[in-house]
Amino acid sequence: MGFLQIKQISHYYFNREGYTKALNNISFSVDEGAFISLLGPSGCGKSTLLSIIAGIIAPTHGAITLQQQNLIKNRSEIGYMLQQDYLFPWKTILENTLIGPKVQHNQDKTTIERAKSLLKEMGLEDVTDAYPSSLSGGMRQRVALIRTLLTEPKLLLLDEPFSALDFQSKLKLEDLVSNLLKSYHKTSILVTHDIGEAIAMSDQIYLMRANPGEINQQFEVPVEVRNLTPFEARKHIKYQILFDRIWEELNSLESKATVR
Repeated sequence: MGFLQIKQISHYYFNREGYTKALNNISFSVDEGAFISLLGPSGCGKSTLLSIIAGIIAPTHGAITLQQQNLIKNRSEIGYMLQQDYLFPWKTILENTLIGPKVQHNQDKTTIERAKSLLKEMGLEDVTDAYPSSLSGGMRQRVALIRTLLTEPKLLLLDEPFSALDFQSKLKLEDLVSNLLKSYHKTSILVTHDIGEAIAMSDQIYLMRANPGEINQQFEVPVEVRNLTPFEARKHIKYQILFDRIWEELNSLESKATVR
């Protein structure tokens, strides 16, 4: 049994005129410690599926289990990192990282020291007393990740967390995040439009098609690519071969959508 089980998930959005079927019969499993990417054209339901996994939206049909228990009983075990960092501008960087433990009423000296250790690990030890306005976008996203990890989630959901960054910052942050998640053996699901990012960071990639959103194809990232940092992975010949395969399939999906 997989650590996370997605079982026949379908979802409808209802309105006065009728309904739109956003997702149709999606099933897959994720092993503990694996990094999975959801990739596909706009409107294929990637973010809707991520919101369902997070417990923000209840699916119309289907179920999700985490460690063989219903997702509703495990929401506190899930961390969610968004495109925006949503740091509180009036709080210091250290205070921002401690928001989760404070809300959960379990902030203590050990938690504070762990926050400082993670800030150091992410190269932010010199800005613990600074405020978000003085940090770059990449630094703010690192703070957002630390804030999420301090709640000790068993499952980490990433909704295009690097999309607002310039390319150089994005590549650097991919390496930092990938190394950190591997060292903590975190199970992660990434939603992205970026084929290269999906390949460089993932163990498996699920390519979705739209209208309604369904799993079109699963791609296994070669071990040789997985064992490299995201930056180095982009230089490997097997990275390029997989990129071309996914590119062709994605173009085919978009062409079929246009014909419809």
